[in-house]
Amino acid sequence: MWRFGNTCDYSEAGSWRHDDFTVISVTLCATRPIGVPDRKQLGPMRAVRLCGRILAMMVGVTCGGCAVMPTSGPASDAVRSGSPDVGSLPYAFVKVTPQVSATLARNAPRLLTSMADRRVPQEIRFGVGDIVGVTIFEASSGGLFIPAEAGVRPGNFITLPNQAVDHDGNISIPYAGAIRAKGLTPTEVQKAIVETTRNRAIDPQAVVTLVEQRTSLISVLGDVNAPARFPASAAGERILDAITRAGGPRSQGFDSWVMLERGGRREIVPFGALVYEPSNNVYVHPNDTIYLYREPQTFVAFGAVGGLGGAQGQYSFDAWRLSLAEAVAKANGLAQALADPASVFLYRGETRAVAEQLGVDCSRFEGPIIPIIYNVNLRDPAAYFLATTFQMRNKDVLYVSNATTVEVAKVLEFLRLITATVNDPIIAATNVYTLKNLASGAASAATFNIAPPVH
Repeated sequence: MWRFGNTCDYSEAGSWRHDDFTVISVTLCATRPIGVPDRKQLGPMRAVRLCGRILAMMVGVTCGGCAVMPTSGPASDAVRSGSPDVGSLPYAFVKVTPQVSATLARNAPRLLTSMADRRVPQEIRFGVGDIVGVTIFEASSGGLFIPAEAGVRPGNFITLPNQAVDHDGNISIPYAGAIRAKGLTPTEVQKAIVETTRNRAIDPQAVVTLVEQRTSLISVLGDVNAPARFPASAAGERILDAITRAGGPRSQGFDSWVMLERGGRREIVPFGALVYEPSNNVYVHPNDTIYLYREPQTFVAFGAVGGLGGAQGQYSFDAWRLSLAEAVAKANGLAQALADPASVFLYRGETRAVAEQLGVDCSRFEGPIIPIIYNVNLRDPAAYFLATTFQMRNKDVLYVSNATTVEVAKVLEFLRLITATVNDPIIAATNVYTLKNLASGAASAATFNIAPPVH
């Protein structure tokens, strides 16, 4: 209810309709100020025209004021029509339909497959510091290593004391001298010992074993239960096997990443890539380093979200996969007093190939990534089925626009504030004038009845 002037003489009611629902319902009470002709003098048509002008002025101010009123983001009409700013980033607007959802499902990005080195590890080789055991056999007693009385033993052999590969990469064999061991396999060292002692021993044979492995080690550290450095398995093992030997990941794995460092190069994949893409679970090699760390997948929610105590902000997936419906639920749904369910928008960059399959005209875009705003109309009951199949991606932006009535209510409240600000000094002056006349005893004091706005 808005009142103008001093005494109410007539009133007209009007409403502004938009999209088949009432946005504003305004009742204007025109008044006759002092010295202005009454309704009969003014005329019915002029009174109606006056009310129409006032109503038109208020509607114009209401519509234009939405651009300057505080809000949580762009209006739904602005998102659908594109940014009016010439220098703004262009984007494509796509309504989510079953066809769009199916296209995105077909082109869903697979987990990273960047493990380029898929070689099977070679046989373990000796390194400096490894402890080596050597046993030498001869065909008969009385040879170089076996004394004559050794015939009473169950075999003609001698076991040398265990020794470490020295800094020169050698081991020492009696009557043969230094034998190269660094970088060689046990079989290769055996052959070297046999070749060196063949001319002095009786048909010698050698058995070389790795007693203690100190160089061919694998390190697993980071977000695991038992970080460790352990010998590489001679049978060969894969990344998940090595992580298991370190106690497994501390978390459930959906927000874990695995870094493999080998020969000065690094490969990084999400932990899920090892689980869901077995080809990524490559063999580990001696001296590899495996590091696990957490980097949660997140999305941000802005606008009219947080219906039950939630808030705008960043949210983690906390799962291997997350649908749009689950993302809205994580933000505690739509704000009932603010949100327009038909204006749920998702901001994402798609590749050019995917955008073309979605029917987007990519000729006006530069670069390989096309900015796209997806729109889901949750006023449609069937749209909730689409929201459960539409998969979120890391760093998506979810935005829910305010309803039009919310923006209009802000403008009307602003107009009430202006009217009250104008009326307050007039009321104060009237009260002072009235009190002055009453104090002076003037019987013919003029009395003005200016009603403030009714909230």
